[in-house]
Amino acid sequence: MFKLSKSALYGSGVFTTVAIVIREPFLFEKHWRRIVANAEKSRIDISEYTERSVADALAELIEKNEITNGRARITFSDESPSEIWGGEAERKTNLSIITAPRRKMPEHYKLTFSPRRVNTTSPLAGIKSCNYLEPLMAFDEAKARGFDEAIRLNERGEVASACMANVFWLKDGKLHTPSLKTGCLAGTTREFILESIDCVEVEATLTELNSADDILLTSAGIGVVQVAGFEGRAMARQPHKILDIVPKPI
Repeated sequence: MFKLSKSALYGSGVFTTVAIVIREPFLFEKHWRRIVANAEKSRIDISEYTERSVADALAELIEKNEITNGRARITFSDESPSEIWGGEAERKTNLSIITAPRRKMPEHYKLTFSPRRVNTTSPLAGIKSCNYLEPLMAFDEAKARGFDEAIRLNERGEVASACMANVFWLKDGKLHTPSLKTGCLAGTTREFILESIDCVEVEATLTELNSADDILLTSAGIGVVQVAGFEGRAMARQPHKILDIVPKPI
């Protein structure tokens, strides 16, 4: 029977994707901190779960599925009933964890510009919500045009992120990334990079990105990917320490 929960009807839930490196979750503490903050903003009650209990459940699944290097998705779905459609809930929130190998990245990663804007005024801006159709549609549109990913701007014309990743770029040897004011997701890999090496957080236009020497995408699922071409322009793909501080997919 179809459940009349907010999760099933409206995609109410929050999730995070964790990189698994040599059977260990990478940056789990950062993932947990963000998912707690996102759940609070989304009014999803995860109080029955603790960082330790979720970490233990993840470790058990990694062992069971024999994941040495891969990824895991941790999802908290809102099982409370919809006030519009009624229904009853057995529990407030459900936890699910799945694992998979790391995503395979093409050697010549092609990036384009997406016409789908990020809305900084949305209550979901900056939240890794299960209501993920908008970035997915932007991603699928770019793939249909023969690209691997796309850069999204916000309503002010500022570079925010890729559809499924944060974006960094090099210009004259200096590393840049969009500030959280642009509506980009506070990615855990992004946070780790900002803590590890010098980087300037900016509100930049597409013109500035077009003049970048190199563009890089980051997320837990892909690590750090150096873009080979942006809108048909070949990138330099120069050596940089950002490529070495995050564990590479194996």
